[in-house]
Amino acid sequence: MDLNYIKPKIFEALKGYTGEQFVKDLISGIIVAIIAMPLSIALAIASGVNPEQGLYTAVVAGFFISFLGGSIVQIGGPTAAFVIIIYGIVAQYGMAGLTVATIMAGFMLILMGIFRLGDLIKFIPKTITVGFTFGIAVSIVAGQIKDFFGLDMGAVPAEFVEKMIALFKNFHTLNIATFLVGLLALLIQIFWPKVSKKIPGSLIAIIVTTLIVKFGNLPVKTIGDLYTIKAGLPEFSMPGVTPELISQMISPAFTIAILAAIESLLSCVVSDTMTGSHHSPNAELIGQGVGNIMSALFGGIPATGAIARTAANVKNGGRTPIAGMIHAITLMLILLFLMPYASLIPMSCLAAILIIVGYNMSGWRNVVHIIKTAPKSDIAVLLITLFLTVLFDLVMAIKFGMILAAFLFLKRMSDIANVRQWVDKSDSDEYALNSDFKSVPKNTIVYEIFGALFFGATKDLLNIVNEEGKNVLILRMRNVPAMDISGLEALEELLGICKKRNMTLILSHVNEQPMKVMEKAGFIEKAGRENFCENIDKALERARTLDK
Repeated sequence: MDLNYIKPKIFEALKGYTGEQFVKDLISGIIVAIIAMPLSIALAIASGVNPEQGLYTAVVAGFFISFLGGSIVQIGGPTAAFVIIIYGIVAQYGMAGLTVATIMAGFMLILMGIFRLGDLIKFIPKTITVGFTFGIAVSIVAGQIKDFFGLDMGAVPAEFVEKMIALFKNFHTLNIATFLVGLLALLIQIFWPKVSKKIPGSLIAIIVTTLIVKFGNLPVKTIGDLYTIKAGLPEFSMPGVTPELISQMISPAFTIAILAAIESLLSCVVSDTMTGSHHSPNAELIGQGVGNIMSALFGGIPATGAIARTAANVKNGGRTPIAGMIHAITLMLILLFLMPYASLIPMSCLAAILIIVGYNMSGWRNVVHIIKTAPKSDIAVLLITLFLTVLFDLVMAIKFGMILAAFLFLKRMSDIANVRQWVDKSDSDEYALNSDFKSVPKNTIVYEIFGALFFGATKDLLNIVNEEGKNVLILRMRNVPAMDISGLEALEELLGICKKRNMTLILSHVNEQPMKVMEKAGFIEKAGRENFCENIDKALERARTLDK
């Protein structure tokens, strides 16, 4: 049994590994860890869990995703895409629910990899991914308003509309000092890349604002005011599992798995274009699955490939999974020795970091481009997915978006599929000069089918006109790539009509998939094997032999 399709890329990457490349991987891994540290903390808080759990995720999941994944440069960890789904699960089911959902999602990802479903992710329409990504970005930014402006209010409602109403009602409690600190953090992140692209602006923002708040003794809430931060390594723990909890977590787990697959494989595609390498999608899914399972067992949250961190890894010289593993080890050292200092970070600074994250992930230019150029049906899918993500939840958005996209696809396929009659113009000089023209016997009518013959495209087949003096009907099927049971039933009905009219049905150039369907259903024997011709010339020749 060939298992190369799930073989981790690390084995390939380490062939001919040199000390020079190790140095590059080491430097890149450390730099990416510095980038990941503030993001992991901020994303954890935005997700409704403790700050250190974001780092647990980056350490544990990040290590296994690099070690077992299908990309040589992938960096795994918590990402903004999961924020709203994690927040919803934690709010409703607590950490136990999130842990179970993450483990279930991990096993789903592993099964997706084993059954070679890595390539199927590309069939999720771009309008859906763009729609829910923008919706997630809107939700993330909306979730930062309270901390960014320092509003004095209780718990913020989870639902978007209620949240915005509550924020509006309490906006008069704005804390000027908190707002100015957040604004400074925002400006640093915007303009710092002009100074240095090596050191992330988010880290500089944290250092500057933390020092200002600490030594300026400003009335600004910090992480330590709201959370008790635990330093040290993550501890292994098994969640309490009940059949009821498992059944409740099936839908959230599926959403986590799909999101992880989409994000990680998209990150792989981006990194492939940067490095000239080729990722293994199924191995990547297995790596993602193991990473998520281990993350959950060690107190972490869902993880996936992080596009920005992966790109930073490539830009800084990382070319093997060793860089991703070093990134995880570096974050583990931060957990051990620097985590207590995280309590000094202002909440408005973290809010500013997440606002930038939301802006960067929104892909608003994609949204504008699609609205300007795409068909109305695609725009509808995008906007519906976007609004459902914001107003309800990601699970509903993806489900409804996929169903709507599927129906629209079937509608388009149905519109494309048609049946056209050949018109015999052999007496015309214009057509006689055309060497491709086929002369049709007087006893024969020929129809050509274009497009897949499925349940949405069979209506024209049964509207074939019967002409006096014709005893042969040829169906040319060279442009029928596929057929389902509805198409088969339509052919059987047409065969019955032909028999009642004493006509012979001849099928020309039946492609492989439709032929298998007909063979399995016994249709070939019903129609007569002699009436299946490999091309139109032989079909016309067969028709001439039936001329009365």
